[in-house]
Amino acid sequence: MESFPEKISVAVFVTALMPGPTLNATTIFTDMPSRAAISAPDNRVTYNNGPTNPPTTFSFGPKYLASYLYQLSPIQDWALATTVVRPLYLYRLDEMSKEIVLSRKKYGSIRRVFIVADEDKTLPKEFQQWMIEKNPPDEVEEISGSDHMVMVSKPLQLFNLLLSIAHKFKLFLTCLTLLVIMASSN
Repeated sequence: MESFPEKISVAVFVTALMPGPTLNATTIFTDMPSRAAISAPDNRVTYNNGPTNPPTTFSFGPKYLASYLYQLSPIQDWALATTVVRPLYLYRLDEMSKEIVLSRKKYGSIRRVFIVADEDKTLPKEFQQWMIEKNPPDEVEEISGSDHMVMVSKPLQLFNLLLSIAHKFKLFLTCLTLLVIMASSN
């Protein structure tokens, strides 16, 4: 978004972190309630830089996936997710503050919509509201009864909402440049 703002008509944040010029990524990661997931019993971390240094990668375990990411999703989707989980690189806060720099001129010029997933246990509704308050998007929508994996727990509602957003922003579906940022564990 910072690199090519002219190519993006609207950015849609769904179960995602939404940093911005007034709310940097370091602050979000520091305040994020799901940071405790690292220490959950069946989640795994690796220490590629040695045991005395911070962990370098993180993987969700099947129990955590079932309880916090897919708790309202069909069991088949949870089962599939457990087979495709891959490690996530854990950026250090100092790396993050250098790499993720967002300006008002570029990033700030893009219209943004945040879709609240009201039953998300990974990014609780209160945390989503905090991000919205600290970095207000152009629009806020909500999908009731959705877990973190909105695209599988409420796919039709998400589809209809994305269609509605395209209509509101007068985008033609044939040449739609809609950036959908979906945080996903797999």
